[in-house]
Amino acid sequence: MGLTHKSTGRVLRESAESVTRVSDDEIIIALAGNPNVGKSTLFNELTGMHQHTGNWSGKTVEYAEGVCRYRGEKIRIIDLPGTYSLNPHSAEEAVAREFICSPVPDCVAVICDATCLERNLILVLQTIKEAKAVIVCVNLMDEARKKGIHIDTKRLSESLGVPVVGMSARSRCGISEVLELFLSSKKLNNCKKDFGDGNYAEIAERICRECVTRESQKREQRDRRIDRILTGKLTGFPIMFFLLALIFWITIVGANYPSELLSSFFFYIQELLLRFTVYIGAPEWLTSLLVLGIWRTLAWVVAVMLPPMAIFFPLFTLLEDLGYLPRVAFNLDRCFKRCDACGKQALTMCMGFGCNAAGVVGCRIIDSKRERLIAMLTNVFVPCNGRFPTIIALISIFFVTVSGTAGSLLSALILSAVIIFGILLTFIVSKLLSLTLLRGTPSSFTLELPPYRAPQVGKVILRSILDRTLYVLGRAAAVAAPAGLIIWLFANIEVGGITLLRHCTDFLDPFASLMGLDGVILFAFILALPANEIVIPIILMAYSSSGALIDYSGLSELGELLRANGWNSLTALCVIIFMLCHFPCSTTLMTIKKESGSIGWTILAAILPTLVGIILCMTVSAIARILG
Repeated sequence: MGLTHKSTGRVLRESAESVTRVSDDEIIIALAGNPNVGKSTLFNELTGMHQHTGNWSGKTVEYAEGVCRYRGEKIRIIDLPGTYSLNPHSAEEAVAREFICSPVPDCVAVICDATCLERNLILVLQTIKEAKAVIVCVNLMDEARKKGIHIDTKRLSESLGVPVVGMSARSRCGISEVLELFLSSKKLNNCKKDFGDGNYAEIAERICRECVTRESQKREQRDRRIDRILTGKLTGFPIMFFLLALIFWITIVGANYPSELLSSFFFYIQELLLRFTVYIGAPEWLTSLLVLGIWRTLAWVVAVMLPPMAIFFPLFTLLEDLGYLPRVAFNLDRCFKRCDACGKQALTMCMGFGCNAAGVVGCRIIDSKRERLIAMLTNVFVPCNGRFPTIIALISIFFVTVSGTAGSLLSALILSAVIIFGILLTFIVSKLLSLTLLRGTPSSFTLELPPYRAPQVGKVILRSILDRTLYVLGRAAAVAAPAGLIIWLFANIEVGGITLLRHCTDFLDPFASLMGLDGVILFAFILALPANEIVIPIILMAYSSSGALIDYSGLSELGELLRANGWNSLTALCVIIFMLCHFPCSTTLMTIKKESGSIGWTILAAILPTLVGIILCMTVSAIARILG
């Protein structure tokens, strides 16, 4: 009698016509609703799929399909893009309207937010007019009760002429009642009222006066007071930068020990592999290629990336679950408007902190093609998780002279300054693109500020690890192995008694010196195209002429190795700048090609940040030489 899940995987559809009925006995339900009402949360609970749920507008931009079985019946659920209206102003709203008005769904379940029912009822009234059968699911009833809001669902049902059920998807309260209505949807005899083409806003207001009562406004007043602080002109940006620095400090402090443990574990496995190759009598070159080349590169990437990601992503997701990230977008909206870009770019920029490829995919929420391209081309100026370890290491070695907690705090502050510089570059380059290749005026959009909610820590950790950390780590690991092969070949194949690696670094050295770098550093960035995490290992390999990636026991030893090869504070600064401003990794470039559908824009996405990085490094290096 209970609910069982069939996890079919996330199926993306492009039009309503592609959703066809598999059998006559299946029930097809469309989930519709405004953004941020918990629609995707309900979808996940019903289907057992782990689709990411965001707190900002338009997170779901395509169909997502899943299947659940309840009381022996097969229920097929289509999660539609979030929409405020069936009068489409964006691709998401057009997609939702097309499916709602089609004959495919047996019923449309409109999900509403109980804390702001009046706004949601406009979509309900439009759907009642267009769809053949409608169910209204009033979600977040628990949140409404905390705010002293009470909804008479029976009276609401009578006013609308359709079934209404109160629920709380996050706690699974009311799920069984929803499923019972789904089972009866084919036989549902809606006594839908004809609201005509009247003023839906006035009708929604009238219905809410009849069905909604409020005990007090204390919770709403509290949220407004908090918003005045978090989005205030004087306090919004300082708080935002403080939270950014706090997250980086926790990441820096927390990642050191597990990174050392992972490194020890992987290099212990390496010793076992070396012994095994000796035992089976494998040729020395094959041992070097497989173990010191491919395995060591893979081990380095995992040991360096996993700890900071496992800390950074949950912290970032907690801010998202709390409802703070939309406030970040609100604070940055005016800055992007001045750059003639879309305020939604702030959201995609935030996504880029974890992975630039994910940030590029997130650009789908931007309706204008011009503004979407600007966001994709500039997303790389926000350093992804793969670039953090190198930047943090160089800051700690060359710019922090104290140790302990004070050193960690200073490192976090300097890292935050680097991030802020990257954000400023995003604004500047966005403005330049708006004035040149991508001229136009910024489009308007509605940004909803959801209520503050206590984050579900367990789900946040699980979701951030499964949906983000392991995804990014898997991508990096997939490219690290072939990268290790290529690096080994460059370091071991000789031409004229000199390795290919040495030939390339010597060729690049004159140009690199103008940037405050050397040929080894510049070529390391080129070889690290698959994954930014291996820049430092390649540099160490080239300096040592070891023919394989080498490890270091700590930052002090790394600092000694770098200084022995001519590094100073200027070199470290130029490397940090170029790490911040250079071509995206191969995965991000492939994502840009897929999302833009253009080789030209993809090439520009590689050239643009690289030119910015070269100009900045040359400028800094020239100023340093002039000042002596």
